[in-house]
Amino acid sequence: MIKVSVIVPVYEVESFIGRCMRSLMEQTLQDVEFIVVDDCSPDNSISIAKQIAGDYPDRQVTFIVHEVNKGLPAARNTGLAMAKGEYVFHCDSDDFVEADMLEALYGKAKSENADIVWCDWFLSFERNERYMKQPHYDSAMGALKGMLSGVMKYNVWNKLVRRELYTANAISFPAGYGMGEDMTMIRLFACAENVAYLPKAFYHYVKLNVTAFSNTYSERHLVELRHNVQDTLCFLEARYGDRLRTEMEFFKLDVKYPFLISDDKRKYRLWETWYPEANQYMKLNKNVSLRRCVLQSLAERKQFWLIGLYYKLVHKFIYGIVYR
Repeated sequence: MIKVSVIVPVYEVESFIGRCMRSLMEQTLQDVEFIVVDDCSPDNSISIAKQIAGDYPDRQVTFIVHEVNKGLPAARNTGLAMAKGEYVFHCDSDDFVEADMLEALYGKAKSENADIVWCDWFLSFERNERYMKQPHYDSAMGALKGMLSGVMKYNVWNKLVRRELYTANAISFPAGYGMGEDMTMIRLFACAENVAYLPKAFYHYVKLNVTAFSNTYSERHLVELRHNVQDTLCFLEARYGDRLRTEMEFFKLDVKYPFLISDDKRKYRLWETWYPEANQYMKLNKNVSLRRCVLQSLAERKQFWLIGLYYKLVHKFIYGIVYR
């Protein structure tokens, strides 16, 4: 029996894939399959990945090739179509993991019969790391509300998911719409019965790759983001009706909040024009940070000069000097 299928989409990460692959090959959990999807990468990423896989002949590693670049969500779907494991884990190829990650997550899943297990993670820079604590919830609905409210991250890479949750509910990633594709986790939690939280960090999310998809914001990416938000909201409305109406408005606020972590006036304009109907819910979300409350309040009052000042004095200092 294959316990976990690890899916690794690869595109233009030759400076990072070596560390990623080695951290996966050295997992303490056995009975794992590793599915590496070459999304038509133009560099030496796949050659490096194959070379490292060759150093671990006891590991089951499958390489799949896209003849044309299809994007991150499509690469994840290709891996899912090949997966045979009881659980699925997605690892981005510019990140790396602790050696006991899969064993710990799988053990937690089995001991609590959980459809999904999530854990803490590290935000990793060149010389420093920041421990990113995640909240604990006793139920899938609690976790779902936490994600919609902006309290819990819906990233794909710190969650182990029962593969049947994908297949039984026909859930896949939004091929062709990469920005915000990890909102797929929200659908999975909406369909889950039992969930569990492991209060330890195993995953290192690397903030060195300046060409990483998540670092970009083009017009196309904005279109993709709006598409994924709308699809997520429609899915939740079809499943729950108005039961999650307040949390869905919180979700809109969470989606546009990153526009305020900037000194770019064009992004401020995006904050104003995206989902203005959600602004009336800002003061109702008691679980978000004081910083978020203050920045949203300033934006509502059009005090964008103060938001820009905050970004220059605080955010750039923290992530440009303290963490780097």
